Amino acid sequence: MALVMHSYKGNKNSDKAFIAAEFAGVKIDMPSGFEMGVTNKTPEFLKINPLGKIPVLETPEGPIFESNAIARYVSRLNGENSLNGSSLIEYAHIEQWIDFSSLEIYGNIFNWFVPRMGFMPYSVPGEEAAISALKRGLEALNTHLASNTYLVGHSVTLADIITVCNLNLGFSTVLTKSFTSAFPHVERYFWTLINQPNFKKVVGDVKQTESVPAIKKAGQPAKPKEQPKKKEAPAAEAPKVVEEEEAPKPKAKNPLDLLPPSPMVLDEWKRLYSNTKSNFREVAIKGFWDMYDPEGYSLWFCDYKYNDENMVSFVTLNKVGGFLQRMDLARKYAFGKMLICGSEGPFKVKGLWLFRGPEIPKFVMDEVYDMELYEWTKVDISDEAQKERVSQMIEDAEPFEGEALLDAKCFK
Repeated sequence: MALVMHSYKGNKNSDKAFIAAEFAGVKIDMPSGFEMGVTNKTPEFLKINPLGKIPVLETPEGPIFESNAIARYVSRLNGENSLNGSSLIEYAHIEQWIDFSSLEIYGNIFNWFVPRMGFMPYSVPGEEAAISALKRGLEALNTHLASNTYLVGHSVTLADIITVCNLNLGFSTVLTKSFTSAFPHVERYFWTLINQPNFKKVVGDVKQTESVPAIKKAGQPAKPKEQPKKKEAPAAEAPKVVEEEEAPKPKAKNPLDLLPPSPMVLDEWKRLYSNTKSNFREVAIKGFWDMYDPEGYSLWFCDYKYNDENMVSFVTLNKVGGFLQRMDLARKYAFGKMLICGSEGPFKVKGLWLFRGPEIPKFVMDEVYDMELYEWTKVDISDEAQKERVSQMIEDAEPFEGEALLDAKCFK
């Protein structure tokens, strides 16, 4: 019986075994037509892996599941070779790096990428924890590779095959160049090995992702297809009755549109803010306070509750950018400034928001889940210190509260 891999082409966990097979001179067949979500749910498949996961390798001695176990088996099929080291200590170090890359690298890449694709619940603290742990793992790997071409010894081992496949998931999904540039030895190691013939024959041309994917909501069950109605025998023709069409119901007005008119016109303030190119304090800030109507509008400070987890600059910026995108439903009724403070992590996220009405609009609180990640404090404009803080946030004053600005984003 030949070795048969149950998986689909391009599955990065299956690649481990196929690359090991290239080095070990082993042939593995992979039948076409595997359909994830269908083939792996059949009774036949569940007999060889009761969890319905892939890959699974069928061998003359029986099936094997778990990708690292499959790769270990394949690497030893033609006897001991350099893939498994030349001594007991090399073998132990190979196993060490396999466990390390599976837990510290792959596990955290998975916990970053998969929730963004909607396959697991997404949370900002969860993502921050995954990125922080991944960064620690990559720092350790980078330090080791600063003085080593390979993880163990002086040639490719199974540790390299599994680690490069684990990194490949990250490089192709969430690890942008701006992120990996902090780990130059990991970059050199990855691109050197992924382009070796035995790797490239399996994985093909690899391109690094240019951006972290946007967050998708968890998928909802598809609506059942409507069954075609059975054709009924034509009945005797009845006299035609002209029915009046129901007039469309007027769209419910936003409660903010029903508030008494305000002398402050939000669009006029936004134009002043956008068009002021010099003497900002004298023109725009003075203009804001001249326009501001505390009866028709309210000002709010917001401070991110989990700043200790803002260790990665571009992740923090993406987080704030996503928040502003979700605030788009309030564009007609709000103006906001978001400041990201600090020259290195942890970065502090602080905001100022102007809302129509005396409180934060309920529809914003209900619809924008990020709102609960911030502490909201209403500005007391009778307090000169708070009023000055508002002015500084509008004009992107730097340093702000003693810290440099990584970035300042405006919602208008």
